Amino acid sequence: MDKYMKAAIDEARKGINAGDGGPFGCVIVKDGEIIGRGHNEVVKQNDPTCHGEVMAIRDACRNTGSFDLSGCELYTTAEPCPMCRGAVMWANIRRVYYGCNIADTDSIGFRDKVFYESPENISEELDRKACLEVFEEYRALTDKKHY
Repeated sequence: MDKYMKAAIDEARKGINAGDGGPFGCVIVKDGEIIGRGHNEVVKQNDPTCHGEVMAIRDACRNTGSFDLSGCELYTTAEPCPMCRGAVMWANIRRVYYGCNIADTDSIGFRDKVFYESPENISEELDRKACLEVFEEYRALTDKKHY
């Protein structure tokens, strides 16, 4: 077994044994060292964004003092959902290794599959002009980070 996937599995077990949430554990690795760990804490935190990958990204960012995790790899017990995949991309993580796939996740009662298949559009543009003003204020700043 891969040592980093074992660490992700250990995180998942830690979370389910504590009653924190589902069996989703994750580690982030840079240059052969684990720099971030996390497991699903949706139930513990009463927060639907506290997936294992997101928690590990938050931990890695705290530990490195940066929101940019370029050069890192992520190991997780299940294929990242669209939210987590987006977080991985925003963090510039170069590679993801996962154990279980979406069908496996579905088979234990999680609804990840619906997020890949749903044609439902729940978004609508509103007050664009006022929001563009804020964008212009940001554009005018001299010391800013684009992310």
